[in-house]
Amino acid sequence: MRFAFRHLPILRLVSSFVRTRLLTRRLKTRADLETWQRRCIHRWLRDTVGSTDYYRGRNIGGLDDLPIVDKTIVMGAFEQFNSAGLSSAEGWRMFNSGQQRQGYVVGASTGTSGNRGLFVISDDERYEWLGVMLGKLLPAFPLETARIALILPLHTALYNSANRTRRLDLKFFDLRRGVPAIAPEIVGFAPDTIIAPPKVLRWLAEQDRTLAPKRLFSAAEVLDPIDRDIIEKRYQMRLGEIYMATEGLLATSCAHGTLHLAEDVMHFELQPVPDSDLVSPVISDFTRQTQVIARYRINDLLRMQTDTCRCGSPLRAVAEVAGRSDDIFELPRAASRGTVPVTPDVLRNAILDSDRSITDFRLIQADHNELRLLLPDTVSPAAATAAEMALKWLLQGIGTQPLISVERESLSPPTAKLRRVERRWYGARSSE
Repeated sequence: MRFAFRHLPILRLVSSFVRTRLLTRRLKTRADLETWQRRCIHRWLRDTVGSTDYYRGRNIGGLDDLPIVDKTIVMGAFEQFNSAGLSSAEGWRMFNSGQQRQGYVVGASTGTSGNRGLFVISDDERYEWLGVMLGKLLPAFPLETARIALILPLHTALYNSANRTRRLDLKFFDLRRGVPAIAPEIVGFAPDTIIAPPKVLRWLAEQDRTLAPKRLFSAAEVLDPIDRDIIEKRYQMRLGEIYMATEGLLATSCAHGTLHLAEDVMHFELQPVPDSDLVSPVISDFTRQTQVIARYRINDLLRMQTDTCRCGSPLRAVAEVAGRSDDIFELPRAASRGTVPVTPDVLRNAILDSDRSITDFRLIQADHNELRLLLPDTVSPAAATAAEMALKWLLQGIGTQPLISVERESLSPPTAKLRRVERRWYGARSSE
């Protein structure tokens, strides 16, 4: 009995891993997947959502009966969304002190948008999460061991669960210390699998020649083609992707490199973004029990893939994580009142296509009619001019003519999330 109790968390991990692998074989068609989802969602709505304070007393027949919520709503009534009865104030105290409540893990987002979010999960859910991750990313586990370097700007006990398995060695590296500071430790660990933001993988690719990983995964930031090319050329392998957030695991790439939504654990409503081919996800994680994530709008922008992936998966494919809705520029119309929305991907492509020597930049909306373009000091004046003109032509073509200033300086990887296109002015939004 004592042996079984001590190893119960590992049994949760193994069960989750096996279930993930079996579902890969079982869910062959879109109809198979949707039938599976309906059954899981029905049980989740009945047993978990309906008993949570925020939803208690509602007549819930299906997901459509629930309101759409966002981070502001959930953080404002945090104790009503989790069965642990944890208030946001108590959650922040636990997170900042590192003293967790027994049986639970409290974590937080990096807060790059200025609005940090909390999450709370049980120990059981922590191991189930890890089992899903291993099932999607390391299908040969546990027959094949793995040494995983996880490099992120924030650490929680969520990742410590892997340290109890004999076949898996996971080590966390805190990106807040800076890439140059942690790089020797990463090299010394000699990982065969690296999970890190693309800015870290690119820095390692350009600065180090000793690492020899078998698997690479980009995570936690938008992966731009310029970074992918540099990373894949250095390591001579396909770069995988993990799309995850505070709210859960959203997507992982298959063997063909296609990013597939994690629809075996999460339901996605993909709402169109006006004047673009992008969508904004509203997610419902039907595996979470401690904190309810139901019809939760996240601020990411996705471009979906229209053709079927060669892997044959019924999980919908993402062509590109294009940025964040927080970073859609709102610029004044040149000939009339109102504003012109410009999505991050359009701006990013204009700059990168203007001159092939430009492999990094920062574009910031600093005011309602002012943009700052920061380029590396290694970029030539001619390339800087080409980027400035490309932006001007793009924006004039859609009816806006903001002031654009161009500066050249050293661009080091930030410790927080890299946002090459960043909106820092929200005057128009706050006055609505």
